This record gives sequence, structure tokens and C-alpha cells, in this order.
Amino acid sequence: MSTMPEIKKTAEAKMVKSVDALKHELQKIRTGRAHPGLLDQVHVDYYGSMVPISQVANVTLLDARTISVQPWEKGMGAKIEKAIRESDLGLNPAAQGDLLRVPMPALTEERRRDLTKVVRHAGEEAKVAVRNLRREANEQLKKLLKDKQVAEDDERRAQDDVQKLTDRTVAEIDKLVHGKEAEILAV
Repeated sequence: MSTMPEIKKTAEAKMVKSVDALKHELQKIRTGRAHPGLLDQVHVDYYGSMVPISQVANVTLLDARTISVQPWEKGMGAKIEKAIRESDLGLNPAAQGDLLRVPMPALTEERRRDLTKVVRHAGEEAKVAVRNLRREANEQLKKLLKDKQVAEDDERRAQDDVQKLTDRTVAEIDKLVHGKEAEILAV
């Protein structure tokens, strides 16, 4: 059985991980520069399973503005090309035999708006994760109270602490999202 400090510490550690995951996610969203990690979220149908492109092809940089995707199996090129084209990244891959060249589009006003949507979506997902962690922590605290391990006042205070932690983490997520949006919108 966890104690109140352990529950709070665990919640905090997991919230920090959520923020780190968001930072990692935002690093991939590039402002017109190519980055192999950009295609990490694109999944392709591989014998009935949806897998990341990096599991069926070699993803590298040709130059600062072009990603190359070299499928490991014949016939995967067309599927990968379709997956990239249909992703919300706004990329237009060009096939050269088996090799796919994925040029990074110059950031148009519309492309910048699309990217800010991707950034906001990532921020929302991080906030949902943090709120779920808050709910888990609160449920554990309520269980301690129900099992008469803690007094009602202590449980309420601990829930307030968890809420403050949640508010701080959500504020940090908002700050990261706004920073990235400003970076994208800066011409």
C-alpha cells in the first residue's frame, strides 16, 4: 500500500515524464527543416499491422530540407508513400525507384497554421495524460481514506497538493505549446 507522500511523488514523476514526452514531440515538429524523427508518428500497414515507417524502412536525411526513405522490402514503397501523403504533416513524397524523397515544404502561411494545430493537439494530449495522472493519484488517496489509513483533512490536503501540481504542469505545457507556436509563426 502506498503512502500519501509516495502517491504524490509518483504523480509528480509521471507528470514530469508527460512534459518530457511533449518536449520530445515538439522537437520533431520542425520549422521547414528536415528531421528523420518527423516521420515517427506516421504508421504504415505492414501485413495487417500498423507499424511506424522506421520499422519497415531506413529513414535518413539527404540534405537539410529532404528526408529519404528506403523501404527494406520491395512493394512497401507505394504503401509508405501513401501513408506519408495521408498523414497530417502536409508532405509530398516523390518516388525514385524504391527510394522515396520527402522534400520539406517551404512554410507557407497555411502550413504554419497546420503546424500550430499539430502543436496544440500534442499539448492537449499531454494535458489529458496529466489529468489522468491526477485522477489516478486522487483515487489512490481516496482508497487510503476509505481504508482508514489517513485522516480526512490529510487526504483533502493531499488532493489539493495534487491539484496544485497538476495546475503547475498544465501551465508548463501551455508555455511549451505557446513557445513552439511562436517559433513556427515567426517568419
